[in-house]
Amino acid sequence: MTLNDRPAGLRRSGWRGGLGLVTVAAAVVFAGLVIVSALSVGYAIAGFVIVAATGLFAARGADETVPPVQPAAVAERSAESLDVVVGGLPDPVIALDRDGRVLALNERARSLAPALRQGEPVSLALRMPDLIEAIGRAYASGEEQRIEYSERVPLDRWFETIIVPVKRQPNSGSCDLVLMTFHDLTPLRRVEEMRADFVANASHELRTPLAALSGFIETLQGSARDDAKARDRFLAIMKEQAGRMARLIDDLLSLSRIELNAHRRPDTPVDLAPIVRQVVDGLEMLARDRGVTVRVEAADPMTVLGDRDELVRVFENLVENALKYGAAGKRVDIALTRGQSPEGEPEAQVRVRDYGPGIAPEHVPRLTERFYRVDVSESRAQGGTGLGLALVKHILNRHRGRLSIQSKLGAGATFTVHLPTGSSGGGAKIS
Repeated sequence: MTLNDRPAGLRRSGWRGGLGLVTVAAAVVFAGLVIVSALSVGYAIAGFVIVAATGLFAARGADETVPPVQPAAVAERSAESLDVVVGGLPDPVIALDRDGRVLALNERARSLAPALRQGEPVSLALRMPDLIEAIGRAYASGEEQRIEYSERVPLDRWFETIIVPVKRQPNSGSCDLVLMTFHDLTPLRRVEEMRADFVANASHELRTPLAALSGFIETLQGSARDDAKARDRFLAIMKEQAGRMARLIDDLLSLSRIELNAHRRPDTPVDLAPIVRQVVDGLEMLARDRGVTVRVEAADPMTVLGDRDELVRVFENLVENALKYGAAGKRVDIALTRGQSPEGEPEAQVRVRDYGPGIAPEHVPRLTERFYRVDVSESRAQGGTGLGLALVKHILNRHRGRLSIQSKLGAGATFTVHLPTGSSGGGAKIS
């Protein structure tokens, strides 16, 4: 309790008691000074009179009644304090009065529901019956309420709302206001959906070769037990299906390792030109079998900070895709050049262009999704797992790079790797 909160009589008695103590203490001090000859009697009396007079004037000032604080001023300060507290919270927060009107809200809440206005019912802006009913239950029961809801327009979003009733007076029988806090569950829900899609797609991709292996094994154990010609043909197919499963598992493990280290940017200087030439040399047999000529243009050394093995994986996927799916053009061009990012930062650019049938525009934005294929049967026939470009995107993300794709039907496709050559780079994205 402060001095202004005390009754006037209590304040007066307090001041007078304090004045008496000060007067006695001053008399003792000045008497002591006279006894030890540190001060003359005249000066001691003069000093005592000054101290006593000062205390008397202070006591008279304290006896004057301090004007009480007006209730309107108290309410105004309370509202300002509520605005400050709500405005500093990290999540969207809304404070409501007993009638469901908005007392305070922060900018995050305004972004969530632009129609919210102070002094207006919250039901005008949040048109969700379940949420309004939860607010009513919180007022009626005085207990915390939790509710999840979703929005479909303009985008799919999910939220959890925690509604907490607040009593300003501890002994009050009812709550004075409620605080609504919104937690965005959208990232968690999307991760759950991606995980479910991933498990469904991975199990489907593994189920097909497993079913083929089981069927051939049963055939070899039965009717084809003594058929040497059929046995050789079936064993060749089984080897191909086993290789497909091995590639799929290898890609899945590689993707998991890359995602695990996505926050750790590589810091080893590597030259891109030798990596690209190594990849082209390693795929020479495939190019020869498809009758495709590969041409590499790399004038100067081009050094970036990177993981050599992961960058080899990037260019292996891109060049192999160009040889498999763009073979009709009988030519693949690879060019290493210097350029600038959209932010003006220097970067290395590696373009892999084929002259095949091209890709329809509606497929381009989804090419880096896991297990997404333009032509499922063609991809499986080529031994693809549907994870190649997803690996490329995640590796480039770790290197703070990006992948751009341009294609027209009948005019081939160009996949361009952008890697920063400076100290910073942007996140991976498709353009």
